[in-house]
Amino acid sequence: MAVNGSCDTCAYYYYDEEYEDYICDMDMDEDDYSRLMESNFKGCPYYRNGDEYRVVRHQM
Repeated sequence: MAVNGSCDTCAYYYYDEEYEDYICDMDMDEDDYSRLMESNFKGCPYYRNGDEYRVVRHQM
């Protein structure tokens, strides 16, 4: 669902041991979530690349 990638590479996507599943940990309220679900986004506007080494590889 993400604009620049999938949830698998998003910084907000992590494994929650309590739920025993992956979840999105983006801090949004109910209004933000409902706008996201009702909109025509081609991807998630909250996506952030979780690759910590991306900047380092770019500098090389």
